[in-house]
Amino acid sequence: MAEFSFSELEAIIGERARSGDPDSWTAKLFARGMDKAAQKLGEEAVETVIAAVKGDKQGLVSESADLIYHWLVVLSIAGVPLNDVLRELESRTGRSGIAEKASRPKG
Repeated sequence: MAEFSFSELEAIIGERARSGDPDSWTAKLFARGMDKAAQKLGEEAVETVIAAVKGDKQGLVSESADLIYHWLVVLSIAGVPLNDVLRELESRTGRSGIAEKASRPKG
């Protein structure tokens, strides 16, 4: 299987968002705005958790794909490049998750 990356998916989402294609789910989500895209992200997160708890591996794969897609749509609408998230993750790899969480501002 050829490698498929989040960066490629991010680019596809950007292209489809700008297409204005009435048959494109991506274009429709962008037209509806952040509220709708974030709502869909939340729905997919819940569906992913349900599949995981049920032990439904195929469901978990499918719902995870939906979750990642909608997460990238939300990032794009917000104007947050995927690389910003990846840099943040990379910055956290040098310390334990417990230490990293303790270093976050309270509030």
